[in-house]
Amino acid sequence: MSATLAPAVPIGKAALGALGLLAVATGALESVVTPTLPLLQRELDMSPAEGALLSIVLLITGALITPVAGKFGDRYGGKRVLVRLMAVVSVGGLTSALAPSLPVLLLGQLLQGAMVGALPLSFIIVRKHLPAGESKVGIGVVSGLFVGGGMAGTVTAGPVAEGLSRHWMFALPTIVVIGATVLVHRLMPDDPPGRSDESGIDWPGLLLLSGTLTTLMLVFLLAPDLASQPLVLGALVALFAAFVVGWVAVERRAASPMIDLALLARPAVWKSSVLTFVICVGTSVAIHLVPQLLDVSGEAYGFGASATEIGFILLPGAVAASLAGPLGGIGARRLGSRAVVTSGVVMMAVSLVSLAAVHSEVWHLVVGKALIALANGLCVTAMVTRTATSVDQGDTGIATGLVLVTRVVGFAVGTQFGGAILTAGTPPGSNTPAESAFATGFLIAGAVTALALLVTRTMSKGVRE
Repeated sequence: MSATLAPAVPIGKAALGALGLLAVATGALESVVTPTLPLLQRELDMSPAEGALLSIVLLITGALITPVAGKFGDRYGGKRVLVRLMAVVSVGGLTSALAPSLPVLLLGQLLQGAMVGALPLSFIIVRKHLPAGESKVGIGVVSGLFVGGGMAGTVTAGPVAEGLSRHWMFALPTIVVIGATVLVHRLMPDDPPGRSDESGIDWPGLLLLSGTLTTLMLVFLLAPDLASQPLVLGALVALFAAFVVGWVAVERRAASPMIDLALLARPAVWKSSVLTFVICVGTSVAIHLVPQLLDVSGEAYGFGASATEIGFILLPGAVAASLAGPLGGIGARRLGSRAVVTSGVVMMAVSLVSLAAVHSEVWHLVVGKALIALANGLCVTAMVTRTATSVDQGDTGIATGLVLVTRVVGFAVGTQFGGAILTAGTPPGSNTPAESAFATGFLIAGAVTALALLVTRTMSKGVRE
């Protein structure tokens, strides 16, 4: 039950600036692995599948933390939970910065994954402190700043890793995260709690969802070797199904479920979640494959780009993604969510199929990646805005958390799938995947993205449903 919300204290520009700086810093910390993944794979002797695992460990934690963070934010106040969550992120960033080996780096990324929960908490703060009309734009701006931080991380990670070391590319954004968290703590007024119930955390549901995601990632990680071991594959699929069934059963009976299945059953929420998942699967395949293709030697079929060059080649895509956040919020308000999402899905599907057919020049990858990033930003922002404004204010964190969970799960599945495709397409005794592996990955991602049109046609035209 939602309690009557007390009025929040208006916030000034300094407090909003601190929240924006935190969004930029966390976005930068999240993005440093993507342009430097080939470099990390060489330094830590990782296979493409292990590299994909490194890319998604952060997202797996985010998928587990996000609904808990959203629920706590609705119950105890967004600022209070946000500050504590950022303490965990800071520890993770410092662990990644000091990591001497892959296992320690994976641990750091696991802790950094708590940053994904910062988005629904920021939405709670924005919605409580700003008038209704301004909060819609505010949510889009926060999303855009997070993506803008990702742009900064994409550009600077390569030069920092090559000029200093891979350790500093984690340390520098972590220092900014720590500073921004202190500013938010000092400048942002406390937002009133929105819930009076004191039910505990749904630990069984959290553990079962952890098992579900871990099993799914194992299937993709081991997929190249599972073709010759059908019994192992069958056992993993059966285990995955058992986790899913068990999780649904626990969530339906829990007094305070980690993910409210009744809320998820609302058309505005489940459609947003399904669309976000499918769109992010397509996006993440491109995010993983493009840097790997750029890293392939020019003597083969690639471009032999360094980490710094990869960062600059990916920059137009990061710019497009940063612009997509505010544009998606404005477009959803003026044109309706369906128009924005349909346009984004078509743009992304066409771009992915085009990359499968043509990827022999750098500009092919630049344009394709930019269009995919723009489409993803438009779609996800429209989905988050649509969901946030279709539920009671006290449910904002939980509802947007559901969409963001599907976002990170979609990215995790797509990235691990991309890594499995490259591992399976690498000839024995070689470190270079066959060119056909890239084409296959892009083509499948385009086909999966196009399936989202089956859902968009059932959406209402407006933001509310």
